[in-house]
Amino acid sequence: MGRYRPPQPVGSKYITAEGYKRLDEEHDYLWKKKRPEVTRILSEAAAEGDRSENAEYIYRKKELREIDARVRFLRKRLENMTVVDRIPTDTDKVFFGAWVTVEEKDGSEKTYRIVGPDEFDPKLNYISMDSPMGKALLGKTLDDEISISVSTKEGEMKSKYIINEISYKPL
Repeated sequence: MGRYRPPQPVGSKYITAEGYKRLDEEHDYLWKKKRPEVTRILSEAAAEGDRSENAEYIYRKKELREIDARVRFLRKRLENMTVVDRIPTDTDKVFFGAWVTVEEKDGSEKTYRIVGPDEFDPKLNYISMDSPMGKALLGKTLDDEISISVSTKEGEMKSKYIINEISYKPL
C-alpha cells in the first residue's frame, strides 16, 4: 500500500477572534522562539562532526522541518481567515459562534459552541461548523428538531436532538 493520501478538503475560513489570536500566538512562538532555539541546537550538533550518525543532528533537522511546515500552514491559513467578532442581529437562530444547548432522546442536555474547523476542541465542547452536528445546527431556531446520521464501522448511527437554548456570550 502506498503512502499517498488524497488532499483533505479545505475547511471553512471563519474563525472567532479568540481562535485567531490563539493561532497567531502559536505562529509567533514557533517563528520567534522555537525555530531559533532549534536552529542553534542544530548548528551545535552539526559542528560535532559526522552528521550521518549524529542522532541529535538528525532529530533537530526533522524537528525544524515540522516547525517550518506548521509555520507555512499557519501563515497561509491566517491570511485567508475571516474573523467573526460580532454577535448576529438575529440571535434567535444558530449562527457561527453560538452556544447551543441540545436535548437528547434520554433527556440529557449538552451545550456546544459552533466554531471554525481550526479551533474545535472536544474538551471545551467547541464543535466545527463543518462537522455533521455543526452543519445540522446552523440556521435552526429554538425547539427545532435535528437529526444526524453518521456512518461508522459498526453501521449507520442516527441521533435526534431538540434545541433547548441558543445564546451568544459577549465576544
